[in-house]
Amino acid sequence: MKVVIQRAKKASVTVSGEVVGSIDNGVMVLVGVTHEDTESDAEYLADKVAHLRIFEDRDGKMNDSLLDVNGQVLSVSQFTLYGDCRKGRRPNFMSAAKPDIANELYTLFNKKLKDKGLQVETGTFGSMMDVQFTNVGPVTLILESK
Repeated sequence: MKVVIQRAKKASVTVSGEVVGSIDNGVMVLVGVTHEDTESDAEYLADKVAHLRIFEDRDGKMNDSLLDVNGQVLSVSQFTLYGDCRKGRRPNFMSAAKPDIANELYTLFNKKLKDKGLQVETGTFGSMMDVQFTNVGPVTLILESK
């Protein structure tokens, strides 16, 4: 499992002209699932996202986590994180998990974040989405469960 986490002032996701999820302060998280992923991968990454110290403390150092700053999460499924562009000019998505498995683990990832007390907003799995956000810093990190 792979996530791209981006610190955000504001973030929203729109499907068919309707905002389906938005946050005011926290992180924008793109979530990709591959064939070998299990529930433990979702649990590991949810814990990592919740506790990752990427927010400034009073001294301006990145010492605070989402939990410390009462931050929110906008989580968007993103199968293209497993796009392989090494050969040819068209990405190969063979490493991305099938939709039923990916949706199950994506949903579990979001549930685990909520279980930690975080407010989690989401896009709509499998839909064409418009995502907007303001990256603060900018801070962008890639986390993998393997």
